[in-house]
Amino acid sequence: MIRVQAEDFDCSAEIRALTTGRDDIGAVVSFTGLVRRGEGEAAIRAMTLEHYPGMTEKELERIEAEAMARWPLSASTIIHRHGRLAPGDNIVLVITASRHRQAAFEAAGFLMDYLKTNALFWKKEEPLEGEGNWVNAKSADDAATLRWRDDEAPAK
Repeated sequence: MIRVQAEDFDCSAEIRALTTGRDDIGAVVSFTGLVRRGEGEAAIRAMTLEHYPGMTEKELERIEAEAMARWPLSASTIIHRHGRLAPGDNIVLVITASRHRQAAFEAAGFLMDYLKTNALFWKKEEPLEGEGNWVNAKSADDAATLRWRDDEAPAK
């Protein structure tokens, strides 16, 4: 399931919605990303996330389908917020469910690395003083995605 929304989400409720009535799930991995205040000159008062409606959801569906093809997942959820968010606010939720933990962990890592580098979202940070700046991609995030670029998908 994919959702791009301005509204906050409840992590526990989303996990319950994904797992209720399912007896084929043995492991659930969740990752919640929060707005970080930062320190010193990097401290922010808010972050604004923009996306390309329709296209963003299609791209998230594509990457979710890739995760489902690479690992034996029973289900997954990706929720990404947009709009103006303050430090401490939820930004993103990724939940992966599988019969076994390894597939759930790996798929969650894959999805988050993708969201950090290739998803169609743009971030503008508002410093404590002055005008905001659009955030550039980080080379460390790009490097993290390289581990998923091999042509061999894990065995199901």
